[in-house]
Amino acid sequence: MAGCCEMDAKQDRQRRLLWMVLILNGGMFVVELIAGLIAQSTGLLADSLDMLADAAVYAISLYAVGRAASVKITAAQVNGIFQLTLGIGVLIEIGRRIWLGSTPDEGVMMSVALAALLVNITCFVVLYSQRQGDINIRAAWICSRNDMLANVGVIAAAALVSWSGEAWPDWVIGGVIALLVIHSSIGILREARQGKMHSCADTACSN
Repeated sequence: MAGCCEMDAKQDRQRRLLWMVLILNGGMFVVELIAGLIAQSTGLLADSLDMLADAAVYAISLYAVGRAASVKITAAQVNGIFQLTLGIGVLIEIGRRIWLGSTPDEGVMMSVALAALLVNITCFVVLYSQRQGDINIRAAWICSRNDMLANVGVIAAAALVSWSGEAWPDWVIGGVIALLVIHSSIGILREARQGKMHSCADTACSN
């Protein structure tokens, strides 16, 4: 009985944490998307889509809390496929921007990227204690960790755009963020596949 109560308390805590980071990332996605369009920044647009991917990760992870292992594995697979799709989409958008040509507003880039960094630091801290939890909680923590690096990259790109007067630093950081998203998605899909294999092996043993 005590074990059930402890498990319920753990799951309630996971849900509260996931709701918190879901709201923060969803709000920041809207801010960065609008700012990226206004500032013509591929870095901000890429980071906004990264925030959207994270919000999706948190939403699916929230759905998976307390459910069967097979549901959690499926949720992780959906997370990975979604992030992979967005990462490829960002690379296509960067290519389009390079073809058309545009110079981003480095002031907007800098201020919004700083705000995004604060949001991701908050998410990283609140998820830190749960980083060794199930696959979906770990995926959420990995997202926050990568996002902090991406935010620092956008800030550096804004400084380089201001210094050089060229748009290429924005394109470069947009590409790096997209590749980070793709790399993370592959890792999540690999981990989900391993979990599925272990689950199948356990089922076979039980039979």
